[in-house]
Amino acid sequence: MKRIAWRLSPSRRWLTIGPPFLWLALFLLLPFLLVLKISFADLRFGIPPYTPLAELKEETLTLALSLRGYALLFSDSLYIATYLNSVKMAAVTTVWCALLGYPMAYYIARSRPSVRNILLLGVILPFWTSLLLRVYAWVGILRNDGLLNNLLLWVGIIDAPLEIYRTDLAVYIGLVYAYLPFFILPLYANLVKMDMRLLEAAYDLGARPITAFLRVTLPLSMPGVIAGAMLVFIPTVGEYVIPEMLGGANTLMMGRVMWNEFFNNADWPMAAAVTCVMVMLLLVPLVIFQYNQVREFEARRRGER
Repeated sequence: MKRIAWRLSPSRRWLTIGPPFLWLALFLLLPFLLVLKISFADLRFGIPPYTPLAELKEETLTLALSLRGYALLFSDSLYIATYLNSVKMAAVTTVWCALLGYPMAYYIARSRPSVRNILLLGVILPFWTSLLLRVYAWVGILRNDGLLNNLLLWVGIIDAPLEIYRTDLAVYIGLVYAYLPFFILPLYANLVKMDMRLLEAAYDLGARPITAFLRVTLPLSMPGVIAGAMLVFIPTVGEYVIPEMLGGANTLMMGRVMWNEFFNNADWPMAAAVTCVMVMLLLVPLVIFQYNQVREFEARRRGER
């Protein structure tokens, strides 16, 4: 069969890709540049609570860049510990989402179409309710006189209430609950499109089910696993609502630090520096991964030719 390649003219190509780039520039790049500008300002009492970077006085343009926020960020052990703890909690949450989400996505992808739609609805259904309400429901479940402890006491499994609320364990439970659908959905989209003839060929060659899964299904599903892991890890690092409602005073995460600096301390330059460093820590690995993916895709296309 002869393939017909459709090519867009340069003007139509820009009309196609222009609106998404414009959207990203207005609502991602421009706000980040504003926050970056504030991070190089100095703290002052007033409105706004930071000094201007450039000031014109008596026909003299003065440019002042303050590195106070970045210097404090890399010298204060509190901020370093907060970054490390945020990355650790995001990584643990991602691992638990993978352990729980992969069997669920696999089961949904292998179900009958009629059952599959109901199961997908069950995954998407929590999004119909506000995250704040769903997290607040976990407060009633996990606190000392909550539903979980009352149930365990009534069954006789425990003699005293478990101290779960206002601990890191409660934060992990809330994070996994909130972000598990973000792992399931892209992985399901990958698994449902997999060619089942590859598994049949593996079985015909004598492979056991576990071997066929490890040698065929798992490698082919890795793009879905990586996409789901990124959708969980990246927003979890800067999460604020769940650590604030379920965590204790010692639960250090970047979202809480940024909120405290912005609203409690009114130190906008420090909060902006914290934000910029967090964004760079998340974007650099993402850009490197995307660059490697593009290189592998181009190498695969050259090999097919």
